[in-house]
Amino acid sequence: MDELLAKAIQGVDLDSPGAFIHIFLNLMKMIPWGTLFWWNLVFVAVGALLGWWRGRLLAGIVWALVLGPIGWIVVLFIPKSAKPPPLLR
Repeated sequence: MDELLAKAIQGVDLDSPGAFIHIFLNLMKMIPWGTLFWWNLVFVAVGALLGWWRGRLLAGIVWALVLGPIGWIVVLFIPKSAKPPPLLR
């Protein structure tokens, strides 16, 4: 925890008015954004597949986008569509 705090306050004057923003930006630099992006695409692809299987493609995409793998469970509990929705015309 001390190492994380040291990285967060590195180069920040704690008495300055903008210290919070600098600490926040330092923390955001430590997040692996590329990895998170690719994992999110995987979650959405699986959600789309489950939604398509249940006849609710858009619901599968939206729930997976919002909740990730927990959205898969939501899609599985949505009642299966009696007839598939019409495709874009």
